[in-house]
Amino acid sequence: MTNPFPPFDPDLGDVPEPKRRRFQAVPIRVLVPNLVTLLALCAGLTGIRMAIEGRLELALASIVLAAVLDGMDGRLARMLHGTSRFGAELDSLSDFVCFGVAPGLVLYMWGLETLGSVGWIAALAFAICAALRLARFNVMLEDPNKPPFAGDFFTGVPAPAGAICVLLPVYLELIGLPRLIASPAVAAAYCLAIALLMVSRLPAFSGKRLGSRIPRDAVLPLFVCVVLFVAILVTWPWPVLAVLVIGYLATLPLSVMRYAQLARDYAATHPQAAAGAVEELVLTDDDGVEDRPDRLN
Repeated sequence: MTNPFPPFDPDLGDVPEPKRRRFQAVPIRVLVPNLVTLLALCAGLTGIRMAIEGRLELALASIVLAAVLDGMDGRLARMLHGTSRFGAELDSLSDFVCFGVAPGLVLYMWGLETLGSVGWIAALAFAICAALRLARFNVMLEDPNKPPFAGDFFTGVPAPAGAICVLLPVYLELIGLPRLIASPAVAAAYCLAIALLMVSRLPAFSGKRLGSRIPRDAVLPLFVCVVLFVAILVTWPWPVLAVLVIGYLATLPLSVMRYAQLARDYAATHPQAAAGAVEELVLTDDDGVEDRPDRLN
């Protein structure tokens, strides 16, 4: 118990002792990326509400907005040097809601519900695969043995891209195509295919290092192109999104070939590193016991 009558110090007189802060002040540069992540989470939750109310266009717009904000928070954190473990965990939780739960529910409300349990299983599988993909991404960030070129690729389709891609049947119907082309049964199979692409080991272009440095003479043309793209997207959102999804899926074979080429070049210039990566393949259990691949059933 503290003494209610502290000893008198004649040097200080009656000046009260200043209060000490219980917590350290947090820099604004750390808060800004987390605020953007929370805005993305709000957009994803709003998309779920719009889907429940049957306003699919607003639900799709909310998910697209969440994807845009998700692409901004990480870059803001790196630019402002405001990265933190708290921000990384918050970003993963937000991504699961915005790009796992929300797209699955939107697709289910759109037409998968007509398939009964089969449609719900497809939406459920997509959400689970999104969670598994995010968990694997967080673990692979700490892998020190990745080759240098691996930073230009994602392992599997990232969750935001998967969320935008899985809603392609809804885009096609909003364009005006009959539902016979994108029927609920086809949409369920397509949903499972995108879910498998997310948890696969397929290398996909990341684009993280693209445009890190822009030449001065290209800045103004870049601004014009961005403004034109946003204007086209706002004017004709569903055709633009459909074209973007089809174009992105078409680049996946190109990313696989590019990754294979870089892997061959790296193995040719670093033969010891490539051989060591193969020979030191060890799987570790949760109890810390190392199991060689030839001991696994």
